[in-house]
Amino acid sequence: MTIAEWDQRYRNGERGEEREPAPLVRKFVDGLHPGRALDLACGGGRHSLYLAKLGWAVTAVDGSPAALEILERRAEEAGVPVRAVLSDLEQDDSVIQPAAFDLVLVCYYLQRSLFPAIQRAIRPAGMVIAIVHIPEEGEEPNEKCAAPGELRELFAGFHTLHNYQGPPNDAEHRRPVAEIVATQTAIPPAW
Repeated sequence: MTIAEWDQRYRNGERGEEREPAPLVRKFVDGLHPGRALDLACGGGRHSLYLAKLGWAVTAVDGSPAALEILERRAEEAGVPVRAVLSDLEQDDSVIQPAAFDLVLVCYYLQRSLFPAIQRAIRPAGMVIAIVHIPEEGEEPNEKCAAPGELRELFAGFHTLHNYQGPPNDAEHRRPVAEIVATQTAIPPAW
């Protein structure tokens, strides 16, 4: 789907109305000491806003101007700061700075070429939370759906805190997912 098509979906109200963070994000972020967070392909900003309300310094990135307008409006309404960055991640990943973030989220967005930069972006005691769709039974992996086990393989050198494949635990999604929560070291973040 092109950025223009995503933009249209946000402007039509088809996307961006999600309010609650994914249960996985809530489970692993609640109780963490806030730091710097990067929310890639943030959409309407449900995760960015959640983190900002908890005191995180959030950089939220999306290629859709309409999605970021929704995020900025919601951030203003909530009275929380969020740095919204318009970036087509397929063309420019410079917002993913090395060793700059305590938490990197990439939820329901699969761009395989970003994962090396995501891994480098995490500070030594930092964490990545990734959720991607996987094919339904009878389907093949493609550019939008990871192969079963692929997400785990992408983080093979990391310490895995959570690894799951199966039905989504997020009411906003219906397709099967792969989830991973990982840190660079075996020392988990401060709970």
